[in-house]
Amino acid sequence: MAANFWTSSHYRQLLDPEQVDVVHQLDKERGITQEEFRLVKIHMSFHIWRLAQQVKVRQRVIATATTYFRRVYTKKSLTEYDPRIVAPTCLYLASKAEESTVQARLLVFYIKKMCCSDKRYLFEIKDILEMEMKLLEALDYYLIVYHPYRPLLQLLQDAGITDLTQFTWGLVNDTYKMDLILIHPPYMIALACIYIASVLKDKDTTAWFEELRVDMNVVKNIAMEILDFYETYKVDPQKGLPEDRINPIMNKLPSKM
Repeated sequence: MAANFWTSSHYRQLLDPEQVDVVHQLDKERGITQEEFRLVKIHMSFHIWRLAQQVKVRQRVIATATTYFRRVYTKKSLTEYDPRIVAPTCLYLASKAEESTVQARLLVFYIKKMCCSDKRYLFEIKDILEMEMKLLEALDYYLIVYHPYRPLLQLLQDAGITDLTQFTWGLVNDTYKMDLILIHPPYMIALACIYIASVLKDKDTTAWFEELRVDMNVVKNIAMEILDFYETYKVDPQKGLPEDRINPIMNKLPSKM
């Protein structure tokens, strides 16, 4: 693993905002809009999270899997790479990258248990293993992901507001329903979550932020994007998007790869 974020492949792969959330031409041909593309990514992030709860992996594995998922679709189309198999394969790959390996057969077992009513989500072990090879290529074999969790804890301690740990941790979790991890350094995402929490919880962190000498315009812009997400999507934190909202979009994709 790279000694620090600034010398890592993650840093070199950061994208400009206009490079993410772009609908592939093949998906446009199927009538998928940018908003629908966003909804698919949100929906599948919940699918990864629910599956991860079943196989009992750490939050870091979930975050890495979701990052892989979003990275893949900056290069590949939903039409070419069915998100219903890409999502569990990202979790499988992330579990290995984060040294918390989950067997493919266990994922297949729980997918069948969770999604028995929708055959389009049902795959076999060979499907996951085949997609793993495709994902590795799509990711250029760069599997190291830095997350906001570690800098978050360090920054909260430095600011003397560790009582906000649980609240800000939840905010960080929610940022993976957006593309922020593909665009911003993890510590900036952590700072944005601290900024939101300090405002909502009436903590005066103005002097502390000034001492950090970070670009507060960027911090505030990230914070506004997080707040706009909450306002726009109002997603149930346990259930995700309702079926009548996501199914019409998923129906535009091929039933199987």
